[in-house]
Amino acid sequence: MTEPSKLINISLEILRAQQKGVPIVALESTVITHGLPRPQNLILAQDMEQIIRDENATPATIAVMDGKIQAGMTSTQLERLANSDDAVKVSLRDFATSVTSGRPGGTTVAGTMFIAHQIGINVFATGGIGGVHKEAHMDISTDLQALSSIPILVVCAGAKSILNLPATLEYLETMGVPVIGYRTDKFPEFYSAGKDLPVSVRFDTPEEVVKFARTHWELGLKSAVLVCQPLPANLAISAEEIAPYLEQASDEVIKLQKDHKITGQQVTPYELLRVSELTQGKSLAANLELLKNNARLAAQFAQVLSGFKSRQKAL
Repeated sequence: MTEPSKLINISLEILRAQQKGVPIVALESTVITHGLPRPQNLILAQDMEQIIRDENATPATIAVMDGKIQAGMTSTQLERLANSDDAVKVSLRDFATSVTSGRPGGTTVAGTMFIAHQIGINVFATGGIGGVHKEAHMDISTDLQALSSIPILVVCAGAKSILNLPATLEYLETMGVPVIGYRTDKFPEFYSAGKDLPVSVRFDTPEEVVKFARTHWELGLKSAVLVCQPLPANLAISAEEIAPYLEQASDEVIKLQKDHKITGQQVTPYELLRVSELTQGKSLAANLELLKNNARLAAQFAQVLSGFKSRQKAL
């Protein structure tokens, strides 16, 4: 790990956790600034942090605040971010924009991975990764490039189902990113468990996943290890039920893009919001649950990866 930039402010809680060897889980903040409506965005952020603490790990929500990158946030900072009206969506290209403008920023999967790796955090929980868009195949999320080049364990529910999932998986394969199915042989499709697309390998315990990740990195490979956990069946929305809503939202996006009303980073937030409206909030409820499930699993991975639990037993 290189020396972190002086533009990164690491909270005292995270510094103390690192000194004591307490496991840490990084969390993104775009879900707070762009992914969820108020007040669900703040409640979700607080819930995810609490779930990680309940698993004897430390949450490190990453964002841009007051002209610096903040790793680990106070309750006051979370509230400010959740209620900000001018937050920037921060992927890799956007850090300097947010920092120099002084505007708050919510970090994407790619942005969060980049900062987490710089400060020595090796487990990250998110909802769904970005990928290749259906509407324009050259619209490819920076998340995929980050996954190919940043060695960190990423826990997700697959890719957002509004995307071109086969093309997204092809890109990950091309870039050498292992896609682990956690207790599943199929690639989860965000709201649903997935039924057609295979993962590259399946594991059923945190210990197996961590052993695989360590082996991957010890071999000198530099990519992330992507762990995909489906929603429990009682919370998931079937692919058949969600499909027409996804198609309608996609059609609307194509028209809005042709009319130059939305572009680039506006596309995914718009589609997710529109699907939530079309499903009368059912997709939003599923989104909230998968985020919390992933935070819990990531904390379990962090425990095993750090060896903290075994050291506690030895004391």
